[in-house]
Amino acid sequence: MTNLAWWILHLVALFSPKMKLFVNGRKNTFTILKNVIKPIDQNIWFHCASLGEFEQGLPIMEALKSKHPSTKIIITFFSPSGYEQKKNTPIADVVCYLPMDTLSRAKKFIELVNPTLAVFVKYEVWPNYMTTLKNKQIKTILISGLFRKEQVYFKPFGNFMRGALAKFDHYFVQNQESKELLESIKLSNISVSGDTRFDRVSHQIEMDNAVKFMDEFTNIPNCTCIICGSTWPEDEEVLIDYINSASSNVKFVIAPHKIDLQKIKTLRQKLTSTTSVTYSEYKKGTISNKKLEETNLLIVDTIGYLTKIYSYADIAYVGGAMGETGLHNILEPATFGVPIIIGKNFVKFPEAERLRSLAGLFSVSNKEECNTILNKLVSDANFRKKTGMICGHFVNSNTGATNIIIEYLDQQKIL
Repeated sequence: MTNLAWWILHLVALFSPKMKLFVNGRKNTFTILKNVIKPIDQNIWFHCASLGEFEQGLPIMEALKSKHPSTKIIITFFSPSGYEQKKNTPIADVVCYLPMDTLSRAKKFIELVNPTLAVFVKYEVWPNYMTTLKNKQIKTILISGLFRKEQVYFKPFGNFMRGALAKFDHYFVQNQESKELLESIKLSNISVSGDTRFDRVSHQIEMDNAVKFMDEFTNIPNCTCIICGSTWPEDEEVLIDYINSASSNVKFVIAPHKIDLQKIKTLRQKLTSTTSVTYSEYKKGTISNKKLEETNLLIVDTIGYLTKIYSYADIAYVGGAMGETGLHNILEPATFGVPIIIGKNFVKFPEAERLRSLAGLFSVSNKEECNTILNKLVSDANFRKKTGMICGHFVNSNTGATNIIIEYLDQQKIL
C-alpha cells in the first residue's frame, strides 16, 4: 500500500512544487547517510514531522549534545516545510527526509543510522520503523506527546496503529488527558512532562534579540508595535481594516508564513491609508532608513527573523487559526510578555486554550472582533501590560519538560 502511495506521489509531483520537494528530497537520503555516518559513530535519531516538531525536539537535542558532544545528531523530517527551513541547522550532523515507511526502507535506514536512541516528537508514528527499532532493541521514546480521543489509536478499527504506538519504551506527554488516553489502551511507562517548547522559548529572552531594521522601523515617539507573525491570507483579511484605520504612531509588521510574492503584492494593494515597505526593499537599499522609519507597515518577506522580531512587539497576532492550516507558535511572543490575538480555530492547541482561559490570549472570529480587541489593547496601556504579564508568567510556570526527559535517559544509562 505504501509503495502504491509512493508512485502516486511521483505523479502528483509533476504538478506540485511542494510535492516535488517531498519526492526528490527522499532520493538522496541513503546516500547522505552513507557519506556522513561511520560504523564507529554513536548516533541519536530525532524524527520531526515538520518545523513545529523540530522546535519541540530542539531543547532535547541541545541538552544531549552538551552532555555527549561526540554523539552525532541525525534529524529526519516528513514535510518539505520543516526540512527546507532547518536543513542547515548547526545542531545536527545530518538532516534528511525520512524515507517512506516500507519495511525494506525502514530496515535500510535503521542499519545506516544505527541509533543508540530514537526520539519521535509529538505523535507521528510509523509502523515499519517502530517494528524495526523494536526488533533491534533500540531504545525509543516519544516526547511532547499530545493525544486526542479522535485519533485512530483510540478507535475500534485502530488495532494496527495501536500496535505501532505500543512499541515505544517511554512516553513523555504534554498533559494528563494524553496520559489517560494512552492508559485507556493499556499502555504504561508514561510521564506527564509538559511541552518542551516552553523550555525552548524561555531561553530566548536571555539572548541578543536586537534587529537593526526593527530598531529603525520603531524609531518614533510613543510607538505601539503590532507584530503579525506566520500569517496566512485569512489572517491578513481580518487585520487589514484596522491597519488602514490605525493612527500614525501604531506600526505593523507582517511576517507571512509562506513567502509568496503575488500574495504580498495583493496585500499591499489593499492598503488605502498607509504606506508599506518590504524587508527585501530595505536589504537591497532601494528605500532609505528614513523611509523605513516613516512607513507604517513592514512586510518581512524572508525567514529567520520572527522570533527576535517578537521582542519588539507591544501586541502580537499569531496566524494560522483563522483558516484551517493550524495555529502557529504562540509561545514565542508569550515569552516576551506580549498579549496575543489569534483566529477562531485552535481546538487542537492546548497551550492556546489554557492561555485564553487565563486571559492572556484573545480569539477573534471576524474583522469586527479583531478591531475591538486591538482598539482596547492599543488604547489601554494598563490592560495591555497586565495581559502581557499573564503571558510571560504562563511560559515561566510551564518549563521543565527537558529536565524530566534528560533525567530519565540518565537513569536508563542509554548513552
